[in-house]
Amino acid sequence: MYRNSVIRSAALALAISLSLGAPSAFAADQATASASTTAVQRKAIAQGLYELAFSPKQNAVFVASSGGFGDAAGPSQVLRLNPETLAVETAIPLERKAFGVVLDDANNRLYVGNTVDTSVTVVDTATNKSVGIVQLMEKKVGKDGKAAYTHDLRELVVDGANNRLYVTGHSGEGSVLFVVDTQSLKVINTIPGLGNAKAPGLALDAKAKRVYTSNLLAEVVTVGTDSGKVEQRFKVSAEQPMNIALDPAGKRLFVTDQGSEMIRKYQASSSGFESKHPGQRVLVLDRTTGKELASIPTDAGPLGILLDAPRKRLYVTNRDGGTVTAYNSDTYKQVATYAVPTHPNSLALDAKKNVLYVTVKNGDSEAKGSEESVARIAL
Repeated sequence: MYRNSVIRSAALALAISLSLGAPSAFAADQATASASTTAVQRKAIAQGLYELAFSPKQNAVFVASSGGFGDAAGPSQVLRLNPETLAVETAIPLERKAFGVVLDDANNRLYVGNTVDTSVTVVDTATNKSVGIVQLMEKKVGKDGKAAYTHDLRELVVDGANNRLYVTGHSGEGSVLFVVDTQSLKVINTIPGLGNAKAPGLALDAKAKRVYTSNLLAEVVTVGTDSGKVEQRFKVSAEQPMNIALDPAGKRLFVTDQGSEMIRKYQASSSGFESKHPGQRVLVLDRTTGKELASIPTDAGPLGILLDAPRKRLYVTNRDGGTVTAYNSDTYKQVATYAVPTHPNSLALDAKKNVLYVTVKNGDSEAKGSEESVARIAL
């Protein structure tokens, strides 16, 4: 029982990581939108790249490399890159495969999600060393007599000031939110109620003591960090709500609605879900009421999302479109497009220099074992 469900769950989690309401009223402004290639610098780095983070304190980009899978797989590691040239400055070896990351720059910590091991590796960014592993749950023995994890991972968020790390644990039988004390590196709570489906999106409002998650039952679920329980859940028109960005100065929540055929099949097979919307947009919600404020069309397969609130810019990776699109976050009009084929995945921002970093996954045409890339976009 457990083994089959976990294999399916892990496969979908990796696929999501790879891909990893009101009618639309805001078409792209063709007068201001531009296809730009001169601003894009790109470098092949390593196999199996996933999420990345920019550290102003270290003046470095940290990117997770799982090493890939199979006989041609490379080592699992976190790579420290020069932010100007993208050259690898340091390779930090890991015991477990690396996928999601979140940076606590003030405390010199990078937390790395080990999706298939349901654990988190802690990296010291000042010494460039792994300093510990947090096991979020133990394996359970299924009817076949074999032990396996019942949940896998995707996103992480950190509240450095309050010494808390939050990680979603996925399961079709009930996704949860793991709460980790970052001083003791121990799990102090496992909060149920995120839905009986994958819960891909995760965002933190530390000041308001709220964590926001999305799930593939077309819901946004809010957890109170003080109460340790689900406070609200909203049904939304986004059928495949993926990554989330919060407006720190207001009530808006930005959610990518991917529109993947593979995920539609998963939804239909697991819960009989009937798709009625093609996705390929960003949904803007009032996070206190769930009210839909806008629907912003994107290129194909939107996944990663990042809000630069001071500059009023919203950035989205479009996995199937091979682009990063930029929008005015107030008017929702498209203002630029950056070509980064094949599959742009995750985003990080150097806010001071106004530079965007993007991991780019390989497509089917690349040779097995080929290195994947990081792109640097001067905005």
